[in-house]
Amino acid sequence: MNVVCHIRYQIDPFKRQAFEAYAKAWLAVIPACGGQLLGYFLPHEGTNDIAHAMIGFESLAAYEAYRARLREDPASMANFAFAEREKFILREERTFLRQVEA
Repeated sequence: MNVVCHIRYQIDPFKRQAFEAYAKAWLAVIPACGGQLLGYFLPHEGTNDIAHAMIGFESLAAYEAYRARLREDPASMANFAFAEREKFILREERTFLRQVEA
């Protein structure tokens, strides 16, 4: 894993359960489509409207191939539609990171 896609979500704090259902759906879809899921993280203490996800890839090209597979996957499309319909994600930011090595 050379690249990690970090997704920072601003969510509606009153719809955290909907976001959790959305995140749980990705637990199977992301690996099936080629992403190395490091995890989804929900607010616990402190700020109540920020959630995170981290997904690893061998390269940015592998990430782009993964995104193309997501657009074709029925479970992925259903999960995106669920998020649009329920409107629990207010904002989403993607940052690509690399691990610091010794």
